[in-house]
Amino acid sequence: MTDTTPPEPEAMGRFERLLTLWVALAMLGGIVIGAAAPGLVGAVAAAEIASINLVVAVLIWAMVYPMMVGVDFAAVAGVARQPKGLLVTLVVNWLIKPFTMAALAVLFFDHVFAPLIAPEDAAQYIAGLILLGAAPCTAMVFVWSQLTRGDATYTLVQVSVNDLIMVVAFAPIVAFLLGVTEIAVPWETLVLATVLYVLLPLLAGLATRRMLGSAAAIEAFSARIKPWSMIGLIATVVILFGLQGEVILDRPLVIALIAVPILIQSYGIFAVAYGAAFLLKVPHRIAAPCAMIGTSNFFELAVAVAISLFGLQSGAALATVVGVLVEVPVMLSLVAIANRTRARFPG
Repeated sequence: MTDTTPPEPEAMGRFERLLTLWVALAMLGGIVIGAAAPGLVGAVAAAEIASINLVVAVLIWAMVYPMMVGVDFAAVAGVARQPKGLLVTLVVNWLIKPFTMAALAVLFFDHVFAPLIAPEDAAQYIAGLILLGAAPCTAMVFVWSQLTRGDATYTLVQVSVNDLIMVVAFAPIVAFLLGVTEIAVPWETLVLATVLYVLLPLLAGLATRRMLGSAAAIEAFSARIKPWSMIGLIATVVILFGLQGEVILDRPLVIALIAVPILIQSYGIFAVAYGAAFLLKVPHRIAAPCAMIGTSNFFELAVAVAISLFGLQSGAALATVVGVLVEVPVMLSLVAIANRTRARFPG
């Protein structure tokens, strides 16, 4: 008889698997550099035009562009065969997740943690968490999909549709939520950041795919430029923590406090999306990735917009970086849950 058992997913690359460690080391390195060479970090912070830091803009493009090359809008037509999975993804990502993250941020930093955090700092952390909640994952979800034996083509469809929606919905949702929490919103900067870090990389990725032509050429090109995404992330973290080092050394508890609502949001959103997919009888190869997309964050975008809106030294930027630190161990634990519950789903 032919063995029809699905092949085991390839192991996550060593760098991706240890991303939390690299981010932690980058944080430590940034603090050391900030203390040893404050002039260098200050010069980086001063390289700014129209509220956009030029050094960070280059690093963010290094992060985002390789992901956008992988987005194939031609695959969107394939959604007709399993519309329920996409429906779960869109409802969770755009009608639930941004608002629950904002609610948790306000609950903890305006109330639960109020005795521990100054009001002006609390507002910054809330803003950073809102930015995280409004940006669903576009890159690492392919890793999580692979580790749960997800349908790669359908995952691509989900990511592509989310990216299209992000172009038009990210800025209005963030502006609305920041306004609700009484944080001043510089609309021009928010729109500029969305265009710079979402729309233009998306168009550049599409143009690159057309220039390369074949799927094999696109895959080979993506493999060559993929390391730049992580290099950009690590370099950005070093810069952020170089500027934030004094605050962190004075108040190390802040990192743990910011992580609390992120952890609750991550496990809660996964439960909602995964549970909805189960009730709708979505096959596991689609259900697992659709839950992962909502749980994981497009932290590259969140970091970039936080820096553009509030500055490199802001609490908002710090909150988005804590999201990076928390994400990998949380997502690996959810991969384990999804794999253990595979038999409960159809297909």
